[in-house]
Amino acid sequence: MAGSNSYFRCIILSPKNLIFEREITSVFVSSDKGEFELLSYHYPLIGNLIAGDIVIDQVDRIPVKSGIIRFYANECTILVEETPETMMVAKEISQSAKV
Repeated sequence: MAGSNSYFRCIILSPKNLIFEREITSVFVSSDKGEFELLSYHYPLIGNLIAGDIVIDQVDRIPVKSGIIRFYANECTILVEETPETMMVAKEISQSAKV
């Protein structure tokens, strides 16, 4: 690792909503090239996401139809097309983080 901080910023958004924004330790996604997990200080990348769940810190799951992921400068930005459940799940994750 490039430093002692094992967190990176993750932002998940759609054209209509900011779905998720927090410091996390890992994100797992399904792409058109296969499944992969990103950890802090991962090599920069851009990829296409397919339908499935974005798994945050091996606990929280956000369902999406498709999307684009970018990891650069220890920041992960994911632009997604929402499923009907996306915002409901995102609100539950947000409320559990406040507890």
